Amino acid sequence: MRIAELAHHAADALAETLWPTRCVGCDQPGELLCDECRASLPWVEQRLACPSCGAPYGFLTCTECDGTWVPRATVAALGFHGTPAQVVTCLKDSHELRLAPVIAAAMACALEEASAWPARDGAARFSPASTDAICFVPATAAAYARRGFDHMELVARALSAELGLPLADVLVRAAARDQRRLGRTDRAENLSGTMRAVDDVTGANLLLVDDVATTGASLAEGTRALLARGASSVTACVLARVW
Repeated sequence: MRIAELAHHAADALAETLWPTRCVGCDQPGELLCDECRASLPWVEQRLACPSCGAPYGFLTCTECDGTWVPRATVAALGFHGTPAQVVTCLKDSHELRLAPVIAAAMACALEEASAWPARDGAARFSPASTDAICFVPATAAAYARRGFDHMELVARALSAELGLPLADVLVRAAARDQRRLGRTDRAENLSGTMRAVDDVTGANLLLVDDVATTGASLAEGTRALLARGASSVTACVLARVW
């Protein structure tokens, strides 16, 4: 083992001694997600979920969208409450970067399950064989400067490795107010015209990922930007869905 690797392992061991890993769900020491919190995650059952917006129990009649959801299909892994909400907050605001592959793994599980169920167009909600690349909803420049990283870039890179699909870092985002501070009616207006694709994606079938979907404003804006640069289709996936 090289000296640099030894130093890295020693630093990790020291950090774990000084600041032991705690569960983001219950704050117990040991793991990022303990067995109990993993067992109680509010998974969305994909066969019952709305194929357009990903809301649970919306397969036949969805009360969360009116059929105008912009991505061709949306897959949500979890409900946005309890531990999933803590996971997103800890990654974004507490800089717990080790959660990025955890989020990617949850997304991969949901996508695999969703691949067995149809979207509104009759095709599978997700097909790795029919997906050319993974894109992500980018952070604003202000958010990047504040955090020092783009949390969805980290998740997208981990998901890219998990699914064996290339990453297409093509979306950029102009300044906008924090969506978390806005009501449902203001979200779409706040994001209108704030995203664009910097590369040509003509003919590509893309998977667009984000952390949370509420009204779908971020996913809609990202999808429109990709379609405007020639994408054939855009399917969305989020860790959590608000309903």
